[in-house]
Amino acid sequence: MDVNSLARDSREESRQGATLARQVWLHVRLLWDYFAQYAKVRLGYRGDFFVSVTASITATIFGLTFVVVLFSKVQNLSGWRFEEVTFLYGFGLIPYGLFNVLSLNLYEFGNTYIMEGKFDRVLLRPISSLFQVLFETFRIESLQEVVIGSVVVVWSAERLGIHWTLAKTALLMSWAVCGGVIYVSFFLLLSTFSFWFEDRIGVHPPFWNVIGFGRYPLSIYSGYIQFILSWIIPFGFATFYPSVHLLGRAEFARYAPIIPLVAAACLTIAICAWNFGSRRYTSTGS
Repeated sequence: MDVNSLARDSREESRQGATLARQVWLHVRLLWDYFAQYAKVRLGYRGDFFVSVTASITATIFGLTFVVVLFSKVQNLSGWRFEEVTFLYGFGLIPYGLFNVLSLNLYEFGNTYIMEGKFDRVLLRPISSLFQVLFETFRIESLQEVVIGSVVVVWSAERLGIHWTLAKTALLMSWAVCGGVIYVSFFLLLSTFSFWFEDRIGVHPPFWNVIGFGRYPLSIYSGYIQFILSWIIPFGFATFYPSVHLLGRAEFARYAPIIPLVAAACLTIAICAWNFGSRRYTSTGS
């Protein structure tokens, strides 16, 4: 290969890198514009927003209250102390809150976009259809779950004598994001079923309820349930396995290193299913 060929290859790589950087920056700006516009509209109805936030906080506190009541009846839960379970529960709220901020359109995708034909509008824009569906609407009030979850984690860690190093804090943040990615990916995959089976409700509701199982130690369930929550519906990798490592418990510790791989695999499968399904989509004609 001569010098001229090397120079051409170098220039081509530079152009591709610059194009990718522009695309990333474009989508970052669009994401901010989407969020700013939605927040402006949402906060315009302050009474409704306040009621939604209050209801969301009440539901979160009710879940935590159940843990308190449970431990008023038992000393430990399959070898887990009260503070360890609250740590797990609190950590579980963080990725769940991140997911909930983006989940509204996934939950209503079949009804809003397919049955009502609004996916046609999405496809006419020169931006990824998946990007638009995820970021057109936000559930801002769910950010309280991230805040409350973080407070519970800090409180539990203090009671357990956990010392927060920079590395451990970075792990918590990165695994929380991985957990959010796992939730989004799984429900995105379920949303793609709407391309084949047109239904207003979709297949989300029963799986939505399964999320709560991951906020308690997997060791309290049978081996069959543990397998399902790890390898079929991987919610255990969103909450339980990260918490086990952060708590310094020995059991299941071998799963911690593969949490980012599970998140990446889930996201890849979901995106492939979305691309395949969106190519199959036919307009309602309305």
